[in-house]
Amino acid sequence: MGDIEAPNANPPRPNVLLSVLPSKEFASSRKGMLLIAEVALSFVSFVCFAASTAAAFVTVPLLELLAALFLLFAYSTKFNERFKGFLWPLTDFMRCVSASIIFFIISIISVSKYVDGSSKAAGIFGFIATIIFALDFYLIFNELAAFLKQGAGESAEEPSGRQDEFSDSDSD
Repeated sequence: MGDIEAPNANPPRPNVLLSVLPSKEFASSRKGMLLIAEVALSFVSFVCFAASTAAAFVTVPLLELLAALFLLFAYSTKFNERFKGFLWPLTDFMRCVSASIIFFIISIISVSKYVDGSSKAAGIFGFIATIIFALDFYLIFNELAAFLKQGAGESAEEPSGRQDEFSDSDSD
């Protein structure tokens, strides 16, 4: 009875789901929008392949979905800034190159060989995913090329400073 505490003394806990979702700043950035589009298209392609007679191709969208989700999480929580020894841009570049090539191949096969509607839909979404992944690896390549040109102009006395500059510009 003598307590002066307010009835709501405990601060409200933040929602756990909100801590997993990417921040609004990252989601509205170019890289965030590309990763969200890659996740969405990989998921839709996965569902279409799972429902089709071309179910043998379900592995590719699933693996790309998981890889894109991991990088979406890593970039949005700035996990990549804590592990500077890991080459995040190169990993992202190789993921995008392999995804665009493999999505293109399985999309051609699913559209041309299988006759059911879900195989055709998976192929169409695969072609759209190919374009998104190709756009992503093109943009990553341009950033890497600009970084290497900038690094070639500087003196060889500051190699660690160049790595930090690239990591900061990578979080966009």
